[in-house]
Amino acid sequence: MKIEQMHHVAYRCKDAKETVEWYGKMLKMDFILAIAENHVPSTHEPDPYMHIFLDAGNGNVLAFFELPTKPVMGFDPNTPRWVQHIAFKVKDRDELLAFKEHLEDSGVDVLGVTDHSIFHSIYFFDPNGHRIELACPDPKEDQLFNRLNDVKWQMLEEWSKTKKAPKHAEWLHEKELADV
Repeated sequence: MKIEQMHHVAYRCKDAKETVEWYGKMLKMDFILAIAENHVPSTHEPDPYMHIFLDAGNGNVLAFFELPTKPVMGFDPNTPRWVQHIAFKVKDRDELLAFKEHLEDSGVDVLGVTDHSIFHSIYFFDPNGHRIELACPDPKEDQLFNRLNDVKWQMLEEWSKTKKAPKHAEWLHEKELADV
């Protein structure tokens, strides 16, 4: 048995129409499907919802639920906002910079470009408060990934014992964190 791929990832949204329009305009995602019911199919409980699906490229689907009868959407107060995010890959740095300019020209606050060595990213929030990352590969991605791959088990083992960052891949954010 083996998982084939991600079928879809679902999040909550404040307004389904606004979400479809925002992702279409800002990230060029096509609206591919909408499902609405007055009862939840898996639990049979009465709870009207709108479930929308967006094409995130390459067979990946991003979905949202609008839940008009539920309390206002919140976020885990014990988890920093930078932790939970949706990351999308773009072709290269030129594409990343084009998205950054497009987003900023549209009034979206963008953080970055952040240098993660193996890839480079920008960060921003969608209208629902979800943190979004756009990432492009570094030209040396394969070589750098192999360096990380070689130490992943040692890093995990050391972390599990100490709960402190192992030094095996300090080089990864060396440039980005040089001033810290």
